[in-house]
Amino acid sequence: MIHFHAVTKHYNDSSILKNVNFHLQKGEFAFLKGRSGSGKSTFLKSVYREIDIDAGTIEVNGKDNTKIAKYELRRQIGVIFQSFELIEKMTVFENIAIAGKAIGTPIQEIEQQAMRLLKRVGLEHKRDAYPSQLSGGQQQRVAIVRALLNHPPLLVADEPTGNLDEETAAKIMQLLHDLHKEEQITMLIVTHAQWTIPDSKIWVMEEGCIHEQTTV
Repeated sequence: MIHFHAVTKHYNDSSILKNVNFHLQKGEFAFLKGRSGSGKSTFLKSVYREIDIDAGTIEVNGKDNTKIAKYELRRQIGVIFQSFELIEKMTVFENIAIAGKAIGTPIQEIEQQAMRLLKRVGLEHKRDAYPSQLSGGQQQRVAIVRALLNHPPLLVADEPTGNLDEETAAKIMQLLHDLHKEEQITMLIVTHAQWTIPDSKIWVMEEGCIHEQTTV
């Protein structure tokens, strides 16, 4: 699902990714852990091409991601951010619908999928609420629904529990694990937290290099 082959990325005179080789198989639920500044976010942004790499290749779902149009990557990859990235002047439904409209999904299909997922995460009654009317955990659940709206085969999350209290963070992580199974989606969670989820794979990034730690 995600394959890095000798990937290198430089910023100024520093190597952020150093000849990285990484293989996430279809259907896996995995963590990429590491301290702040270890290169985790750069790694993730290179997957969905927010940044370009300097050497090597990255394959997403069997294709070189530089050969995939960015609008098609939006179909292939759902992205969850630490800061939720919700637009304050838009309702919950409007924030979710953006993902479908960006790839030309008919509004009826957007409505059906959005309400199915909102019901699944317990927020169907918040459809017309605004982000400022939601708790942090509720905002992150909306962000998860938005990421899943287009039925992507792959979901990546950058510190999805970083702005949440411990109890809410645990609930969000369990929700992601449950959705991984229910939606039959491959997931990669980038975090500095020490989460342990059964049947997950753990990768560790240290100073731009990645190694597999263990399977629990």
